[in-house]
Amino acid sequence: MLRINDHITLADWELTENFSRSSGPGGQNVNKVETAVELRFEAERSPHLSAPVKARLKKLAGRRWTTEGAIVIHAEETRSQTRNRELARERLAEMIRAALVAPKRRIATKPTLGSQRRRLVAKAVRGEVKAARGKISEDE
Repeated sequence: MLRINDHITLADWELTENFSRSSGPGGQNVNKVETAVELRFEAERSPHLSAPVKARLKKLAGRRWTTEGAIVIHAEETRSQTRNRELARERLAEMIRAALVAPKRRIATKPTLGSQRRRLVAKAVRGEVKAARGKISEDE
C-alpha cells in the first residue's frame, strides 16, 4: 500500500514493480544486482482517483503515461534497490499530490480607465514618430 494523503491510499494491485540491472557506476555490483526499479501504477483503473484528477495526472505524467492508462516511473539513481524503490514511490506520490490540487479559475478583469487612456496616448505618440519617418516632399 502507498499512502498519498489522509484520504487516498493506493492498493497493492494498482502498483507493479519490475527490477533490472542499473547503468552507471557501481563496479561489479552493476553486473550482478538488479537495482533499477520500474514502478507501474494503473492510474486509469484506479478507483481511488476521480476523473478530473486522472485528467490532470495524465497531463502531468506526459510521456510516462502509457496507452493502457498506466504511469511508468524509472528509478536507478542509487546502488540500493530498496532506496530506488522508495524514490520511485515518492515520485509517484508527489505526482498524484500535484494532480489533486485543482487549478484556480481565472477571473477576467476590465482594464482601468487610466490604463486605457495611457495606452491611447502611447499609441498616438508612437504614430507621430512613425509618421515623421516618411519621405520628405519637395514643397517642404
